[in-house]
Amino acid sequence: MTDAAEILNLNDGWTATCEVADVSVGLSVPGDVHSALLAAGRIENPYWRDNETKTDWVHRSGWTARRSFNLDRLEQGHFSLRFESVDCLADVFVNGERAGFCESQFLRHDFDVTGLLREGENVIEVVFHSNSLEAERRAENSEFPMPHTTNSRIGHLNFLRKTQCHGGWDWGIALCPLGFYDDITLVRTGPLRLDDVAIRQRHEDGAVELDVTLHAFAFSPTVEEAVVAIDGHEATATLRAFPGENRVCVTVRVENPRLWWPAGQGEQAFYDLAVSLGGQTRDYRIGLRDVELLTDADEIGNRFAFRINGREIFMKGANWIPGDALPERASPEQVRDLLQSAVDANMNMIRIWGGGQYEADWFYELCDELGLMIWHDFMFACNLYPAHDRRFLDLVRKEARQQLRRLSRFASIALWCGDNELVGALTWYKESLDNRDRYLAIYDRLNHALEEAVEDEDLGLPFRPSSPSVGRLDFGDGWHVDTSGDMHFWDVWHSARDFEHYRSVRPRFCSEFGFQSFPSMRVIESFTTEEDRNVSSAVMDVHQRNEGGNSRIVETIARYFRFPDGFEDMVYLSQLGQGLAMKTAIEFWRSSMPRTMGTLFWQLNDTWPVASWSSLEYGGGWKATQYLARRFFSDLMVTAQPDPETGAITLLAVSDRREDTQITVRLRSVEAASGKVAEIGSYPMTARAAGVVEVARIRPETLADGAFLVFDWQDAAGNPLGENEYLPQRPKAYRFGAPRIGSEVETGTDGNRRITLTSDRPALYVTYDHGGDDIYTDNCFTLLPGVPKTITVLRERRSHLSRQGAPTVSCLKG
Repeated sequence: MTDAAEILNLNDGWTATCEVADVSVGLSVPGDVHSALLAAGRIENPYWRDNETKTDWVHRSGWTARRSFNLDRLEQGHFSLRFESVDCLADVFVNGERAGFCESQFLRHDFDVTGLLREGENVIEVVFHSNSLEAERRAENSEFPMPHTTNSRIGHLNFLRKTQCHGGWDWGIALCPLGFYDDITLVRTGPLRLDDVAIRQRHEDGAVELDVTLHAFAFSPTVEEAVVAIDGHEATATLRAFPGENRVCVTVRVENPRLWWPAGQGEQAFYDLAVSLGGQTRDYRIGLRDVELLTDADEIGNRFAFRINGREIFMKGANWIPGDALPERASPEQVRDLLQSAVDANMNMIRIWGGGQYEADWFYELCDELGLMIWHDFMFACNLYPAHDRRFLDLVRKEARQQLRRLSRFASIALWCGDNELVGALTWYKESLDNRDRYLAIYDRLNHALEEAVEDEDLGLPFRPSSPSVGRLDFGDGWHVDTSGDMHFWDVWHSARDFEHYRSVRPRFCSEFGFQSFPSMRVIESFTTEEDRNVSSAVMDVHQRNEGGNSRIVETIARYFRFPDGFEDMVYLSQLGQGLAMKTAIEFWRSSMPRTMGTLFWQLNDTWPVASWSSLEYGGGWKATQYLARRFFSDLMVTAQPDPETGAITLLAVSDRREDTQITVRLRSVEAASGKVAEIGSYPMTARAAGVVEVARIRPETLADGAFLVFDWQDAAGNPLGENEYLPQRPKAYRFGAPRIGSEVETGTDGNRRITLTSDRPALYVTYDHGGDDIYTDNCFTLLPGVPKTITVLRERRSHLSRQGAPTVSCLKG
């Protein structure tokens, strides 16, 4: 180290050794031991067939990570060994002397190693304890039993501060990985070390004031100047620090700010913010935005709506789980592809679910860049947690404050939520049912600690105690109350209800709901042999983690579609079923605006190849649901909804646009069997900004038996804006026959590939290149006889999954 380089990066050169198994492999940083073993050929691919349990020895063993580095000479100052994220329990040694203990994946650890370093070679050893064995030990020694979700094959991770779904979930493999998930550095400072920078935005007419709080650790008494600069303005404050933790706040003002907006609502404007203290600098790129959560009482109950920069915005999106079950694979490039797909499907919010993890800085930078707002859970889900243990609770308090500060600079953060379904969990376990008072008191300790952290840090963002939740200190049923708070509505999937049941509720905000499908054949081929490709095979069961899930998928296919002839058709129909479920729910709830002001379906992505509720299958390919989402989340959508009282079909224009839009809606009927297409009407009208307007009301006798509706809409200049269809009966009631669909592919002068599809008869849910890498401007649509449809490549992408053969065309038959 020299005076000019105060931070030495220590990511390279690590090896991981297991003494019991006599294994030593190179370990990447960021990276995990499973990935290292796989790269070295020491374990088989855990995603292949039923290999999962063959790796259990890995998480049940102790591991030592080791590297050395040289210091030509020891400079004056204080040296801190910094680990941004260690999973999860590990003793740290420097030159054979113990430097400290890592006890949470969700904490940055800073160890003072000033007295442990020497000139020349230095050796760091990180001795990992078995996460799973330690979790079992803590559970056995707990004063009270703390049940964990039966979704987890590897149990008791509720006693550890690590990603809860690492033990498995009802969509996830159970590997219980360990490793380093972010940078490792050696930091040299003077008497003061800058640890955290927290930023609060205060918006007023024509200006934004930033309260920038610098959190620093002092090794000895010192006086330092804090400086904050933005947009040509600079502000300072003096910190008189004493040994231990210190803070100083600097306020700087931005006049006439350019605001950051969610995707679809405006630009994502950024400012460069520079912070310095004691010669240590931080440079950030921040967006200026104001976030409010409106929960005021109304004639229905209590609202649940986000207001961004003074504008109420309907939130459209999905739930986010970790990018991969092997943490090393969740690279910035892989995750960007997934988040870009969310934006490509017109989403403006994701929910980072509480059974996952706080992501690395680059994840939130991507969300800022893309305009994806984040509902952020604290990392607790579906379990009972040992908040009666003071050490555990203190660890949670430290975690919450550190993460709140770290993530305060990101414009995308819209909400902090205490947990996922912990109120419901009180009713899931015998222990809490037998003594609800005790376990409710323990839960309240945990939830109150999180609420206090949010209040004490005072960063200007809303807080919700739990999801689902009717409201603060309300421990009632958030699954079935649709008058206040957010809702998790799972009756359709878990109770095998019809899709139409989604129309029985109108949530204020639905933050979880979903329906499963199989992944595409390409993904299935990546983990099976040919003999496994049967819906009830043992391997397909291994890659289905929700009990009875595959049977429910098949049952749904039989309920809505004519039963398929083969496995490939069943895979395709499963995705249509999932897509129709989400289309039914979301179009209805969007048309219920402003009563309903947000829908986040479960779930966006997968962590491994599996049958699940995701709209992006493992590898990032688009399922049918993702293409339908691109339409049902569009900023100006026309939907058809049945009137349960009169039997009429009502066409509604739903707009998220900031201004009124003049449109014309064309409505036609299509007889499936004969192919006859008849014009019903053309309706010029004004789609109201951020509103819902009735376009037309169609009497049920308007449609002949065996006919369905198709409709499209265009703007005043005749530019097409969208298209949709409505089937009064279930798809299996229609006789579509076997359409002959032709496709022509050409590459234009602009280099874009164009695919033109035609059909000789009505064809429903026509899907080109199902399971392919390329993403198209449209897919899973209706083709009318003699009416060509041209789609182009919206985005080219390449995953690690192989694909054989030319693109094929799928559609509904029968």
